[in-house]
Amino acid sequence: MRNYTIVLIAAFTLSVTVSAQTADELVQKNIEAKGGIEKLKAIKTVRLTGKLDGGGGFTAVVGQENKRPNQVRETLILQGMTQVQAFDGSTAWEIRPFGGRKDPQLMGDDDVRDLLIDSDLDGPLVDYKAKGHQVEYLGHDVVDGDDALRLKVTLKNGDIIYYYLDPDTFLEIRTERREFVRGAVHDSVADLGSYKPVAGVMFPFSVNGGPKDDPTQWQSVTYEKIEANLPLQDSDFAVPVSLKPASLKETNKDAASK
Repeated sequence: MRNYTIVLIAAFTLSVTVSAQTADELVQKNIEAKGGIEKLKAIKTVRLTGKLDGGGGFTAVVGQENKRPNQVRETLILQGMTQVQAFDGSTAWEIRPFGGRKDPQLMGDDDVRDLLIDSDLDGPLVDYKAKGHQVEYLGHDVVDGDDALRLKVTLKNGDIIYYYLDPDTFLEIRTERREFVRGAVHDSVADLGSYKPVAGVMFPFSVNGGPKDDPTQWQSVTYEKIEANLPLQDSDFAVPVSLKPASLKETNKDAASK
């Protein structure tokens, strides 16, 4: 009986080890498929410009700018008005003019989840252990009739991202996000394609997705231009002065006068 137990423990340990190795191998292959860790890290800033198609004739111009280590600014331009969501590395803020709210506002913790993921220029898979994430390999799956390799990434905050990798290229062809907000579960899907190299790194120029349970609300984004290593300024991401505490405003005013 004791020997049988030892065999079971050994088999379980071996299966866990193999699974962990497989997950790490797939993460490494994904990184190599994108261009390798050195080329990924060599990109310090990136700017994406494209068009959003929401169906029914609804279109808008969208943009995203990233700067290391974790700054991001996303814009949506429609009918001459610009919506902004930004994260300066510590604080997230937004401008939502379409509801008549043209003044900047701070974003709440629940609203900033997607923005924080987007602020990671390398994505959750790169250096995932150092970031506090966990990765599991869940085996083969099917995406639109094609074979895919499925990874489960449990983020540090408890949210989950499922990555579906092309078994030939090892690039992402789909991601699914599961966010836990105020006791509710929010599932979203994004299909990625039209990969092209930018500064030696593969970027998807086509993204299509939305709520997992309602494909009729899906929207597509086609990026017309992706540029790397532009001279982006910290001020592009900084919290507007109107949102800063009065004491900080005075400090900035004194510094500017010197």
